Amino acid sequence: MALPNLEDYFPDWKEREALAEAMIPLIGRLYRSNVVAYCYGRALYNQNVTQIMKTHRYVRQVAENELSEFESYPILEALSQLDLGPSHLDVGKLAIQFMEETATTKITPLEFVKRECAEVIGRHVPPIAEPQDVVLFGFGRIGRLLARLLIEKTGSGSQLLLRAIVVRKGGEDDLVKRASLLRRDSVHGTFQGTLRVDKENSCIIANGNVIRVIYANGPDQVDYEAYGISDAIVIDNTGVWRDQDGLGLHLKSKGASKVMLTAPGKGDVKNIVSGVNSDQLFAEDSIIAAASCTTNAIVPVLKSVTDEFGLEHGHMESIHSYTNDQNLIDNYHKKPRRGRAAPLNMVITETGASKAVVKLMPELDGKLSGNAIRVPTPNVSLVILNLTLKRETTKEELNGFLRNTALNSGLQRQIDYTNSPDAVSSDFVGSRHACIVDATATLVDGKHIVMYVWYDNEFGYACQVVRLVQKWAGISYPMVPGDVATSGFELGCQPKQVSGG
Repeated sequence: MALPNLEDYFPDWKEREALAEAMIPLIGRLYRSNVVAYCYGRALYNQNVTQIMKTHRYVRQVAENELSEFESYPILEALSQLDLGPSHLDVGKLAIQFMEETATTKITPLEFVKRECAEVIGRHVPPIAEPQDVVLFGFGRIGRLLARLLIEKTGSGSQLLLRAIVVRKGGEDDLVKRASLLRRDSVHGTFQGTLRVDKENSCIIANGNVIRVIYANGPDQVDYEAYGISDAIVIDNTGVWRDQDGLGLHLKSKGASKVMLTAPGKGDVKNIVSGVNSDQLFAEDSIIAAASCTTNAIVPVLKSVTDEFGLEHGHMESIHSYTNDQNLIDNYHKKPRRGRAAPLNMVITETGASKAVVKLMPELDGKLSGNAIRVPTPNVSLVILNLTLKRETTKEELNGFLRNTALNSGLQRQIDYTNSPDAVSSDFVGSRHACIVDATATLVDGKHIVMYVWYDNEFGYACQVVRLVQKWAGISYPMVPGDVATSGFELGCQPKQVSGG
């Protein structure tokens, strides 16, 4: 076997680096026209050169194909020459499809993308008729990450618009401190962009987005219309009000039309996990909950495995990073053990995630138990799924199924996959997926399996929330290639279907 010429590696890198650099303005121009570029479900917009190259590297490793910048750049360049309407384009999948096709036929990249994008060429239908106003009620860990995501996704300014945040005033320098917390984050790094504080108008200007900072003591004490905000989706990330009556208080404020809770809803509040039961989210719903971060991490994998292999019974154990609910040092807490110092202890506690899973998957009633341990890490958690299936499998079959699910299924935006033998929790800070399957840790013994699933319980969960908001707002994009039309990209809400006699 001929040995590779070691002197070829660096020139090859520099060539691919130059192509990735040339992609950035093409991706940016498309994005400003509401044409969003992906590579196997991973966003290419707002990425630097190295991040684009790492995305290609990930696809080569996990999809086990030959995708590189040499293959994707000609496709992206050809796409940039078309009169494309708003759409989501998976450049990576198009490039692989083009490679396979040109192995037997002659076709240019431009001819290929013209054919594949025929339905969106010249189709300048906005993803939503009018921009959707969004308000963040509360500005804690999840609230600030939602702000970052909403600002990032402003695009042409015709979709979701973050118009205001509502908080209790903490002092005379409250506005400056709120902006500072948005600008700097000890876990997620600095805000990618520019921030200004307009004290006179009580605003934060983030990448040109004017965000009102409104002070109020309750959800029914804000007149949003006085700030030019109307028909707003209010995202309540305080966790204080969790049932219909409490969350319904938001709807008493002028200018608020819908409320989403970033926690498990109580009573008859509908809990929705993006990509799993999004079909139960209707345009006329006025109050919903986005469930918990752990539920969002568990359900996509559990549903996929249950649908494929069946489930007799199982147990889930959440190894969860400590949260603001715990004490920094030993002190009184109304719940058992949570009063002990969070940065110093592993703390056994209960979790409602197993019950929440059963609500989303009633077929698992009586088959799933759960518990949790809080550990001294600030972010990224792990769930261990210990399951007994209805049929036997192997590690290779199970991992192969999960790998394909992550790359090509309707849950590709929810489920990620890693086969790195050295992966640890900090590697997944900033993951945009609801969960990441750790393939090297998978254990299989006939019907009995153990899966280790990581999740960024802050940022990954915030991404799931934004996907729900997009769907609830009715934002709809054509998908290219067509096989990703159901691949976890949220389509717009449909009116509730009423069965007639």
